[in-house]
Amino acid sequence: MLNGHQLAIFRKQLLGWFRQFRRDLPWRRTKDPYRIWLSEIMLQQTRVAAAIPYYERFLQRFPDVHALAAARQEEVLRLWSGLGYYSRARNVQKAAQQIVAKHGGEFPTRVDDVLALPGIGNYTAAAILSIAFGEKHAVLDGNVARVLARLGAIRGDIRESQQWQELQKTADRLLEPKSPGDWNQALMELGATLCTPKSPQCLVCPVAQFCEGRWLGIAESLPEKRKKRATTEVTLAAAVFADAKGHTFLLPPPRKTKEKVSADHVPTLVSKMWHFPTLSVSGEPAEKLSAFLRKLMPGVHSRDWQLVPAGKVRHAVTYRAITLLPFLIEVRNLPRFLLGKQVPLNDISSLPVSNLTRKVARAALAATASLQASTESYPFALPRFRRALQVLR
Repeated sequence: MLNGHQLAIFRKQLLGWFRQFRRDLPWRRTKDPYRIWLSEIMLQQTRVAAAIPYYERFLQRFPDVHALAAARQEEVLRLWSGLGYYSRARNVQKAAQQIVAKHGGEFPTRVDDVLALPGIGNYTAAAILSIAFGEKHAVLDGNVARVLARLGAIRGDIRESQQWQELQKTADRLLEPKSPGDWNQALMELGATLCTPKSPQCLVCPVAQFCEGRWLGIAESLPEKRKKRATTEVTLAAAVFADAKGHTFLLPPPRKTKEKVSADHVPTLVSKMWHFPTLSVSGEPAEKLSAFLRKLMPGVHSRDWQLVPAGKVRHAVTYRAITLLPFLIEVRNLPRFLLGKQVPLNDISSLPVSNLTRKVARAALAATASLQASTESYPFALPRFRRALQVLR
């Protein structure tokens, strides 16, 4: 690719552009490895704008690795709630505990020690070590890989193992050894802001002169698209109990199982968080849900329960397209159920819940408001639930 004088110019132009135009992001104002590590984990599968408020709230509650290591997992998950991919939160805390136990609370600087931490792979290790400690490790993520594929006019599936290894070697060769942290961030910034997947802004790219893809007129078609996994349609039904005080109950995260689970396995789809009683259905959802509840709560009097449809909730988890059918069940008193925990329906986020569960709560609250508008006998006050809807939005 580039070498000698060309490489020196390439590095100078890209770093100059980055230092002048880089976005002012909170994790770029520090060299604290804890904060840099946290930002890198949060930015996996999450847009920058969405991650920032979570990052700031998380640090306010857990300002250092000791606070995170000592926290209750339920509280960590609650503060992560809404970011998705909750295994990241569990791994962050496990890694914090490992850092405290094995490294005296200091983030390790040896690459093997960093890779041994839960949830950290080659990219994350390189990012933390280069940005926080100035170590000479080149990052390779989706943004960087796209930039390199266009620079070298690389065809084929860049995620294929051998192609990815060659891209890592290219990233290693291009690395600016005097400023590895800024260099890695510059490449990532270029991919995130100018060399984007669609409509790359080649006219304002600081290194466009070195891009073979641009000269060949194929930059926008690189990297070549991977074959997508076929979408799996999943239908779920959820029971939302509501008593006269506006309380409901949620089920706890499921216990670990060694059994192989299917694509529509409900605990997997609710992110192993607190959730409404939910099951995968086909056929008549109300009947299936009623039978499920009788089995879930044997001995609980259920003959007078009326399952009121509360619309449909759409949700996507990786390759799965989920249609969730909430059913509102109005009761004078919530069923006594040892496994569940009672919470206000308008404040289910007091427990760690997924976005899918939040959507179900919003649908149930909307259905409650609709019922109140149609009958004076419903026990909930409409203004309260209108306010609740605002809270959950």
